[in-house]
Amino acid sequence: MSSRFDQPIAREGSGALKYDGRQQTFGTSEIMPMWVADMDFAVPAAVTEALQARIAHPVFGYSLAPDSLYQALMDWLLIKHGWPVQREWIVLTPGVVPSLNLVVAALTAPDEGVIVQPPVYFPFFSAVTGQQRHLVENPLRLTSDHAHQPQYQMDMDHLTACAQQARMLLLCSPHNPVGRVWQTAEMEAILSIADQHDLVVLSDEIHADLVYAEAQHQPLSRLAMQAETTEQTALSHRVITAVSPSKTFNIPGLGLSALIVPNTAHRQAIQRQLNTLGLSVTNPLNMAAFEAAYRGGGNWLNELMPYLQATRDAAVAYIQAELPSIKVIVPQATYLLWLDCRALNLHDAALKRFFIEEAQLGLSPGAMFGHGGEGFMRMNIGTPQAKVLAALAQLKAACSRHGLST
Repeated sequence: MSSRFDQPIAREGSGALKYDGRQQTFGTSEIMPMWVADMDFAVPAAVTEALQARIAHPVFGYSLAPDSLYQALMDWLLIKHGWPVQREWIVLTPGVVPSLNLVVAALTAPDEGVIVQPPVYFPFFSAVTGQQRHLVENPLRLTSDHAHQPQYQMDMDHLTACAQQARMLLLCSPHNPVGRVWQTAEMEAILSIADQHDLVVLSDEIHADLVYAEAQHQPLSRLAMQAETTEQTALSHRVITAVSPSKTFNIPGLGLSALIVPNTAHRQAIQRQLNTLGLSVTNPLNMAAFEAAYRGGGNWLNELMPYLQATRDAAVAYIQAELPSIKVIVPQATYLLWLDCRALNLHDAALKRFFIEEAQLGLSPGAMFGHGGEGFMRMNIGTPQAKVLAALAQLKAACSRHGLST
């Protein structure tokens, strides 16, 4: 059956970075863009209607976030994730990437260690080094799951060693780019290490709603709350969570997110940092979209996820059957595929050129995600399924022309 998500939407000329930034990024506009992590799908009708209603008012002055916005977020987190969040824990911010920088700046001192787990979304690195903090890397390990499929794991012994020289851990959950949904045992181990070594954990959970049927996301903060005992009542106060409707409902350009901060001292420090930088949340349009997405986007998301899962499964099947030199790490979440291209025996610059010049595809090079990303490419499949399969056919043809198909 045809889906609303099968309908192509022309984005060229709309100022879309993904499309109108091709020439600047890849040196040509004659490529299929599958890089920037936004989707080529129309947003939920509830979002469009809320924006149209707000635009009908002719004044766009400095705005206050209404109580109903906070309640919409709290209701979503409770219903979707079983996570009871208190109103005073919520700090609105102008995006998740700014949030990473804010929290690192507010809660660590210059030269203190901050742990990241590469390969990981590249702003994690700059959030540390840009604040003159010490970058401590705890690389993920590429192993195999019970079905002998490639899958990433955390190196907990090494994380423990890293924690001895750090003040904070930046956790990506679910993980971008490798698509892992961390299991309960892994999350509990993180909480134990954080408690033993006095770590603050900033958990970026921006992809938490984009989880496939075989997995289940657990908010780290909720797990910490459940694990607390009378002797250990502050475990959840070590966790700060970044959330946003931006990835879930395809509204990243509107730039509004939230930090969930149970610890009062942490919350006050983050608010001071916001004030110091002159950052405030006053945009009436992103507020309208934020609230409407959480209030009225649920049915849209319920349609999206089976579509994305079908696209993922079709892409994986194609790669496994037609592109034997490329291995795909099957994501448990996100609309991103992590492609292991190391068997093509191309160094990173040559691999990027091959995708651009031969396959005419614009993907995100794995090397930009840090150590362990060399030889990989990240592919955005948040687009009509026919386009994804056409892209893979272009890749197959390019590999065949250059004898790279076996």
